[in-house]
This record gives sequence, C-alpha cells and structure tokens, in this order.
Amino acid sequence: MQYCATPSVEHIEKTLDEIRPMLARHLGNIEFVKFEEGVVYVRLLGTCKGCPLSQLTLKAGVEELIKSKIPEVERVEAV
Repeated sequence: MQYCATPSVEHIEKTLDEIRPMLARHLGNIEFVKFEEGVVYVRLLGTCKGCPLSQLTLKAGVEELIKSKIPEVERVEAV
C-alpha cells in the first residue's frame, strides 16, 4: 500500500473500523472528527465516553494501530 502526505478520511475510517469491534464489546464506539497537522481527532462514544480507561485505550490501542497503518499520523486526540 502506498501512502500520501495527507491520509484520506477513508483510510482513517477503515483503520477505525478495525478498532470498533473491540470497543463494541464494551458498548462503546469511536467517531472520526478531523485530521489536522498530523493529529487525528476522534470522539469516544457510548461507555467509552468518560471511562477511566479511555485514555489507555486511546493511546495504547487506537493511536498505536493508526500510527502503524498511517505513518503521517503523529498522534490521536479525543475531543
């Protein structure tokens, strides 16, 4: 797979689709908000919103997967 300087929304969404089943097992979900200057902004939904472990899930799970598949992404932030 080739990468471009700015990842497409579709590529980000496809990567998030890989994460959604894991979150759904805990009655949660994730929504893409925007990509800006190397940062993917997402919104955690369902039981993920406000969960004490959501930052761990975001950084160790979501961010690591996205960064491994889309090198242009520097970090993932929840809004």
